Amino acid sequence: MPERQARGPGVFRRARRCGTVRLVQITIPTGKREAITDVLEEEGVDYVLSEEVSDQDYTAVAEFPLPPNAVEPVLEKLREAGLDEESFTIVVDANTVISRRFEALVERYAEDADEDRISREELESAAEGLMPNTRNYFVLTVVSAVVATAGLLLDSPATVVGSMVIAPLVGPALAASVGTVVDEHELRVRGVFLQTAGVLAAVLSAGLFAAGIQAANLVPPGLDVLAIEQVRERLAPDFLSLAIALGAGVAGALSLSTGVSAALVGVMIAVALIPPAAVVGIGVAWGEPALAMGSAVLVLVNVLSINLAALAVLWYQGYRPEAWFRAADVRTSTLTRIGVLAGVILLLSVFLGGVTYAGYQGAVAEQEITEAAQSTVDEHDRLTLLDVEVESDDHPLRGTPDSATVTVGTAVGTEPPPLAEAIERRIRERLGSGVRVEVRFVPVETA
Repeated sequence: MPERQARGPGVFRRARRCGTVRLVQITIPTGKREAITDVLEEEGVDYVLSEEVSDQDYTAVAEFPLPPNAVEPVLEKLREAGLDEESFTIVVDANTVISRRFEALVERYAEDADEDRISREELESAAEGLMPNTRNYFVLTVVSAVVATAGLLLDSPATVVGSMVIAPLVGPALAASVGTVVDEHELRVRGVFLQTAGVLAAVLSAGLFAAGIQAANLVPPGLDVLAIEQVRERLAPDFLSLAIALGAGVAGALSLSTGVSAALVGVMIAVALIPPAAVVGIGVAWGEPALAMGSAVLVLVNVLSINLAALAVLWYQGYRPEAWFRAADVRTSTLTRIGVLAGVILLLSVFLGGVTYAGYQGAVAEQEITEAAQSTVDEHDRLTLLDVEVESDDHPLRGTPDSATVTVGTAVGTEPPPLAEAIERRIRERLGSGVRVEVRFVPVETA
């Protein structure tokens, strides 16, 4: 049995319940034992040494508890003292510590502004843990896209929400950002690849499924997909869509860096990606280029915004590569990626801004048309304005409506006067452009 001995400022004596604690185990290389124990004693860490006899390259194994926010700085000092990359380093969760000096250690590191942040090593491990198996990733992505397509065509919000729950997009989205800030090339490349391939797979599977059910007459012939509310609302994305994607990226990065479950955040990220990707497929299958283009822009903006927000949050929290001499290069590359992402999003935001302004124009025009119709009807006795229905084309950047249908109630037995030209004239005076007006008269009997 290996010899075990307690070292450090205090042996394990008093039990203290302190929430989440990290128990760290390291193998000490030969010739570095004294340097590493000196670091532990200087940091006020209680530790236990076990003599290592299985490998001549290591002399002992050290075990010690740390607050979560102390793991990264302590490990950095140990590496400076001689703990190399070949040494085993294990970090596990614990709930109870019996240590005389542990409370002082907790209070000292609690003064750090990032006290809730997990260590770089734990962050990288958590990101790798979120990365799904490639086959399962694509299967779940295709299934979620198909379910979303069915829910959209059925105009069923519950089905669309169900598709988001099974979408596995959170892992690659966060792994790409983590790989960038900690300089893990393989993690970053795999995250970017799975994001890109996943979105393309979602669009392709949604398009094939939509075309298949259309060819099999599983939907009513001549179905107008633009009349479906769940589909139409993604025809013209505006700036609020950008806020959703940025919020998803911030929430994802914070949940990962604080050790909180990212399951619910995964649903939020899927909200920003899966339904719009399914609408792109529906637009292609139904031959609606405006629908496909608007949703494609929304998907691209959301993907870039999620990555931008996650990357900025992780960098702001102070995560850097393990090798200090790589910090400057990684800083340059990270800030460059942030700048590129922000620039592309800003360019695409011109489209979102145009859609937002067009929506504003449409709302103002509808109000002006209603007021023009109301003022015209008020000039005639025994007439009542019942409804005004405004119709526009499907172009997301055009806010002025093309036509308006005005429904007017008339007293029974009364000959309705010609109102269409008068309403058209007043609308032109208010909007500066003409709108085709159709007036429908409905006999109304009053007591």
